[in-house]
Amino acid sequence: MNERTPWQGWRQRDGENAGLPAAKGAGSRRPFGGTWWGKAWLGALERQAQLDSNRLGRGRSYARRGSVLSVEVEPGVVRASVQGSRVTPYEVTVKIRAFDDREWEAVLDVVSAQIGRVAALLDGELPPELVDDAQAAGLELLPDSGEVRTACNCPDYAVPCKHSAAVCYLIADALDDDPFELLLLRGKQKDELLSALRARRATSAEPPAIRRQPVGVLAKAAFQRSPGPLPKPVRPLSQPGAPTAVQVLEPPRQSGVEGKDLVALATDAARRAWELAAGDGDGGLGLTREQDLARRAANLFGTPGLADLAHRSGLTARQLTSWAVAWREGGAGGLAAATDHPADLDPSVLAEGLEALGGVIEGNRVTAGRTQLRLGPDGLWYLFTKQFSDWMLSAPPGPDPAELLGRP
Repeated sequence: MNERTPWQGWRQRDGENAGLPAAKGAGSRRPFGGTWWGKAWLGALERQAQLDSNRLGRGRSYARRGSVLSVEVEPGVVRASVQGSRVTPYEVTVKIRAFDDREWEAVLDVVSAQIGRVAALLDGELPPELVDDAQAAGLELLPDSGEVRTACNCPDYAVPCKHSAAVCYLIADALDDDPFELLLLRGKQKDELLSALRARRATSAEPPAIRRQPVGVLAKAAFQRSPGPLPKPVRPLSQPGAPTAVQVLEPPRQSGVEGKDLVALATDAARRAWELAAGDGDGGLGLTREQDLARRAANLFGTPGLADLAHRSGLTARQLTSWAVAWREGGAGGLAAATDHPADLDPSVLAEGLEALGGVIEGNRVTAGRTQLRLGPDGLWYLFTKQFSDWMLSAPPGPDPAELLGRP
């Protein structure tokens, strides 16, 4: 990749950093990624920047106005200098994983399978069939968002920052100009690759067969033979855990997402996924907003996180605490018993509760002093006790109100 010419007007005025010039003229709106493989590279960049995508527009402006002073491509890494808002340029690295020797053998098999592929590469084209066959052999020539790793010594914590994004846009230019740059990023120089291909053709009259990964059995063939034993499902972990990545990667400061909130949401999602994998419920996929709040609050019971969740959801801490207790003791039925208004029922339906507790009847409730029995729509009795001015569910539900009250 050619070295970029720095902006010659850059200088320091009166001891302060001078501002960079705006991108103007015919190139101020020029696009990047003119080829399908260049667009695929930029697609990986855009997916990586989903949490903080506003850096991409600023990165394009930096790339268009010549703020990237130099770019050097080496196996697996791109090193660049980018002029930012200070006199000293920032240093940027962009890395993707280089293939090992075994993987390169598979790539050479794919490239040498048809002589036309080498000709297309030399002519500046990346044949889609080459990428597809490499994928069938278990290799991704084009990196995905998780493989593109950027680093910059600027103080911006966004990933990528605008300086790194500018370099990535110019990498798309380089890939457009010469697809061998993609293979260089994967670890092989152009001359080294061509030499290896010539050596293969000199020692073999026939192109090697591509080692494809098994793709399973076609449905037609599967139904023509007797089925074998079903494979045993993978056993889930003994208990849910917190995803490691969110514990070490802080979200960008401008995203509005706090690290502790991201950890809490990811940990909750991992717990629900574990419940599904372990067959312990449906992971809460069918819950209403109120039910999901109560479920999350029950997991935070006794911690400061419950009050924070109440504040964010527009509830009082006391109200959400009562929801958490109801969910912990009775699940969705307990929450309904705690939040629903008294339902009109025939008093004879409540005779069993009235006999066990005494007191007065109001709707589906029997109250005596600071104790209350509520008959839920599921046919179960729920025992509530009055704590200060709130009714709190105090035990799991049951079909016999006398047993809930501890009476024979």
